[in-house]
Amino acid sequence: MPTVEELYRNYGILADATEQVGQHKDAYQVILDGVKGGTKEKRLAAQFIPKFFKHFPELADSAINAQLDLCEDEDVSIRRQAIKELPQFATGENLPRVADILTQLLQTDDSAEFNLVNNALLSIFKMDAKGTLGGLFSQILQGEDIVRERAIKFLSTKLKTLPDEVLTKEVEELILTESKKVLEDVTGEEFVLFMKILSGLKSLQTVSGRQQLVELVAEQADLEQTFNPSDPDCVDRLLQCTRQAVPLFSKNVHSTRFVTYFCEQVLPNLSTLTTPVEGLDIQLEVLKLLAEMSSFCGDMEKLETNLRKLFDKLLEYMPLPPEEAENGENAGNEEPKLQFSYVECLLYSFHQLGRKLPDFLTAKLNAEKLKDFKIRLQYFARGLQVYIRQLRLALQGKTDLCWDFFITLSWKPVQKVEMGQKRATEDTTSGSPPKKSPAGPKRDARQIYNPPSGKYSSNLSNFNYEQRGAFRGSRGARGWGARGNRSRGRLY
Repeated sequence: MPTVEELYRNYGILADATEQVGQHKDAYQVILDGVKGGTKEKRLAAQFIPKFFKHFPELADSAINAQLDLCEDEDVSIRRQAIKELPQFATGENLPRVADILTQLLQTDDSAEFNLVNNALLSIFKMDAKGTLGGLFSQILQGEDIVRERAIKFLSTKLKTLPDEVLTKEVEELILTESKKVLEDVTGEEFVLFMKILSGLKSLQTVSGRQQLVELVAEQADLEQTFNPSDPDCVDRLLQCTRQAVPLFSKNVHSTRFVTYFCEQVLPNLSTLTTPVEGLDIQLEVLKLLAEMSSFCGDMEKLETNLRKLFDKLLEYMPLPPEEAENGENAGNEEPKLQFSYVECLLYSFHQLGRKLPDFLTAKLNAEKLKDFKIRLQYFARGLQVYIRQLRLALQGKTDLCWDFFITLSWKPVQKVEMGQKRATEDTTSGSPPKKSPAGPKRDARQIYNPPSGKYSSNLSNFNYEQRGAFRGSRGARGWGARGNRSRGRLY
């Protein structure tokens, strides 16, 4: 076991040898043995081992293992010094191994160590992005849960900080390929993080790239399976996936597959939907998502059938006027509740899909049904006017109101367009990403809609669904809940 003096003496031998340093193998071995000494010897070894590492390839395994022992030392200062020097070992075929080691070290609870590990990973990322990704995804796929969680969060927060010369097209293709493997078995929270990672890649910001992402989301949503409204996990998974897909839809990336599934599978079971989230109006959440997607629906095979289902559901929330008694008063005990939020979503969706079949109300409905719909619509409009007058009185002198069901949705942020400003055209090729749009609200920067309350609408909960955690339960091989036991001990 070498002393401090011996370590300095052998360091001097190596430092003075210049180009012949590789001939002093014995001196380097003494420095490696320093990890077995006391605190002072270990601190010196943590600095000396990486300094001459590249000159002794035959001792590479011994040197890396010695440094790893220091990374696990009880003395925090020794651990930090050893971690700080790890990038110097990331040469050639050793880089993926160092990346794997650093990924495992993300599980530390010491904030200073954690920052050092992050900086070290970023450092070797700039040396060899593919090799670093190999180490990260190895742990994501096979590592312990805490390591997996932090490795995914590292990618979701740090990739966007890397320069273009690091995140090349080939590197982004590797990220997509490896991410698809991970998505075969993820929790809900992990899925959201990976969608954040993938949607930030330049190569996936084109039309074809967004289409790939939509297909990934559709696969996770299990749109080929029969919808089970009584299973909270099934409902939650569909909503989580749909929320990830909504920002991707556009005039060139259609939402037809999702809208069709909602009309055929979800709307008929709307009243029986269940959710594990207390206070969440799950029916309203579904209708809001359907409304947002309806604007980008393409050609639908069973358009008339699905439009009729949508129309029938709309009628459920648009009551007929109450019957009047002989004295002209309401014959019932109370007036029907007008669910403005539900009707807004359904009416907007019906309008968007109805444009594809303009004669639906005139040719597809008989005269009696059309007359019934007009009566319901007129009654609802009267109730809306009463509510608007009351609201204007309450807000008089405070703000201006603008009501238009068919232009925008109430929970969507209003975007003002300056006169003469041209609408950005969407890139329809996959060769280059679209131009950046002017600063302003993003499509997915949704504001939670506060529905009216009181006489004309039932009270609805204001729930921020973006803060939800992972799904419960599992889906077998592609479970959204528990992923099975992955604990493995040390894998250095």
